Amino acid sequence: MGGTEHLTVRREGATLVLTLNRPQAKNALSLAMLVGLYDGWQEADEDDSVRSVVLTGAGGSFCAGMDLKALAGEGMQGEQYRDRLKADPDLHWKAMLRHHRPRKPVIAAVEGYCVAGGTEMLQGTDIRVAGDSATFGLFEVRRGLFPIGGSTVRLQRQIPRTHALEMLLTGRPYSAREAADIGLVGHVVPDGTALHKALEIAERVNSCAPLAVEAVKASVYETAELTETDGLAAELARGWPVFDTADAKEGARAFAEKRPPRYRRA
Repeated sequence: MGGTEHLTVRREGATLVLTLNRPQAKNALSLAMLVGLYDGWQEADEDDSVRSVVLTGAGGSFCAGMDLKALAGEGMQGEQYRDRLKADPDLHWKAMLRHHRPRKPVIAAVEGYCVAGGTEMLQGTDIRVAGDSATFGLFEVRRGLFPIGGSTVRLQRQIPRTHALEMLLTGRPYSAREAADIGLVGHVVPDGTALHKALEIAERVNSCAPLAVEAVKASVYETAELTETDGLAAELARGWPVFDTADAKEGARAFAEKRPPRYRRA
């Protein structure tokens, strides 16, 4: 199990839980956190026993965006992380899910602040749960900056464009209820229970056939920008092989025998 001083990694059954862990800084992104996230996504992709990932934050916050001071890697403790970034200059974008899409479903469990880089990283997740007091927003224009983590491209594809532009151009904060109303998050739950709800959803995902789950996720993203004709063709290319798997036969057999299926990723 990996992790760094600012990112903890643990298993909850078949779910890998990645926890941003700089609560004193509202989990603002540091070099150590970015390296830990990158390694966490790699672990999830490479370990077939992992069927889903939950991304959350410690101390009542999700992520308050970039910590420029920490990203400078002050002192000797930052050397190992700077070396990793030099070896792969794209590492930070992969860590933030701008340039990497995990194979397994990623569920975000948001409490407290999820702003700036936090809201940008959120857009790389698949299913999103927020505590009632969570706060979202892209504040960059208020500070003379640009939301370069992907928001001018992704946000309008995930929520109606009028809402995307309002969020991007006003830089105002959004409550969890507002975020749900515009479709940025799917669930709003009592404060302190977002992780519990995310793990509940993850367990439902984990109970399904992993090859089917991964193929469905891949198809959704692959076909998002295609014409309907091209998308349907791509769906067939992804979907038909699933029917030939041993897991597909096991699903039918378990249904007929009225028992839980035993999927083996085969």
